[in-house]
Amino acid sequence: MSVSSTGRVVGAWHGAWLRVEGYWTWYRRYWAATLYSTGLQPVLFLAAMGLGFGSQVRAGPATGGLSYLAYVAPALLVAGAAQQGIAESSYPVLSGFKWQRDYLAVTATPVSPGQLLGGHLIWMAIRLTLAGAVYAAIAACFGAWSGAGVLAVIVVGTVTGLACTTPMTALAAKTFDEGTRFGLIFRFVVMPMTLFSGTFFPIAQLPIALRWLAWISPLWHGTQLSRAVSVGGVGGWAALGHLAFLVALFAVGWACAHRFFYRRLVV
Repeated sequence: MSVSSTGRVVGAWHGAWLRVEGYWTWYRRYWAATLYSTGLQPVLFLAAMGLGFGSQVRAGPATGGLSYLAYVAPALLVAGAAQQGIAESSYPVLSGFKWQRDYLAVTATPVSPGQLLGGHLIWMAIRLTLAGAVYAAIAACFGAWSGAGVLAVIVVGTVTGLACTTPMTALAAKTFDEGTRFGLIFRFVVMPMTLFSGTFFPIAQLPIALRWLAWISPLWHGTQLSRAVSVGGVGGWAALGHLAFLVALFAVGWACAHRFFYRRLVV
């Protein structure tokens, strides 16, 4: 709960949703500019890898007996969510502090830094769910899904995206001179994570000495969980372990971001 200098009280959820309303006001006017990141980018990967390259891959033990299209489809949804969560919590968040400075304007009202952060995360959950639904609907036209498990895959994509969103938001909140920091993250963290976290092939194909890099990747946990709810193949305890990792990463990222937002916005 926040109290303004005039004594006006804004509830915690109310303040966060006011920020979401601001995002929505912008989005309904410029949604077409976000179509590429909202579902179309992973669809292009699906067409290239699942239909193009995948047509040359026979179903076998490596894919759990699935066609390559069915194997890669849930992983691409999760990978797209992770990339979107990181991208929209890097420069856009830093811009709120440094360039557009709209975060300063918002926190000059009864909305607190914590509510501002909450609004960002709620909006990201909405965007990630929307992107996942768009991708899932288009992928269904390719025959990528065999059941209602796709609905759970969308949820897993949102959870994975949020697990990547909070640490990146915390980093952006602590960044004053971005330099090449974000570029290095996209090049040496996001892309390798996408390629070597079981998205396109099982991590069993990696050298044993490098598999730990996949194990600490949120994308690997999200990918394993998405395949579990989509086509099976991961036991209940293993699925809970993957979910626990994602929730823990989200919680740690949120705690850090919450602290850094208050440090930067409260004088």
